[in-house]
Amino acid sequence: MNVQQSVVLVKPDGIQRGLVGEIINRFERKGLKLVGLKLTQLTDEQLEDWYVHHKDKPFFPKLRNYMQMTPVVAMLWEGVECIDAVRKLVGITKAREAEAGSIRGDLGMSQQMNLIHASDGVESAKKERDIVFTKDEVFNYQKDIEIFVYSEEERA
Repeated sequence: MNVQQSVVLVKPDGIQRGLVGEIINRFERKGLKLVGLKLTQLTDEQLEDWYVHHKDKPFFPKLRNYMQMTPVVAMLWEGVECIDAVRKLVGITKAREAEAGSIRGDLGMSQQMNLIHASDGVESAKKERDIVFTKDEVFNYQKDIEIFVYSEEERA
C-alpha cells in the first residue's frame, strides 16, 4: 500500500473568508485521514525554509507578509496516493481557471489569493511536515471506516 502524507495549509484569505470547515469537510468526504491539525502563526524562519526557492526574489517580502497576515490552519492528511488526491481536490493555482468541483475552482478567483496550499510531492510533503509539525503533533491511529474507503488489496 502506497500510504502518503500531504501538508495542507488554509492561507490567510481562506481564514478570513471563513472557509476552514468547508475545506476540511472536502478532505474528510474524500476518505482521507487527518493526522495533524493546528492553528499557527508562521515565523520568518519557517517561511524562508518553506519558500527557499523564492526567498531571494523581489516578491518574497510581499509573499511573507501575506502568509503572516493571520494565523494559518496547518493540516496533515494521510491516505493511499494521498498527494495526488489532495492536489486534485485543491485544483490548479490560478483559482479562476481551476476545475469546477475543486476547492479553488468552487471557492476562489485569484492566482495569489488562492485559499490553500498542498504539498506537490513526497519530498516536499516531508519537508513541509517537519517545518510546521513536531512529532508530538502527528498522530498514528486506525480509522474503522478505512475498510469502506479502500479495497482489501489497497489496504494490504
